[in-house]
Amino acid sequence: MAMVAERASISRPSLTRAEKGDPSVSMGIYARILFVLGLIERLEGLADVRADEIGLALEEEQLPKRIRHPAKPKSSGSGGGGRGGSNGKKKS
Repeated sequence: MAMVAERASISRPSLTRAEKGDPSVSMGIYARILFVLGLIERLEGLADVRADEIGLALEEEQLPKRIRHPAKPKSSGSGGGGRGGSNGKKKS
């Protein structure tokens, strides 16, 4: 394991903490270790939001249950036919 730590440019204690799953170990350390071991493609799957079932379920819960579309403007039923805005008053 000393060789893995050396190739990843990390200290042996950092590698040991990563092996034990210590939450204080940064993702950068894990990425270096995975790269040295030839397993860096596994990091891609970890970061794929489409594979996060819990996160997707939580996001779906926050979506509105019903979407209301804005009401269509009502046409005036004054008989003017929409031409010139006649309101029944004579022009002087």
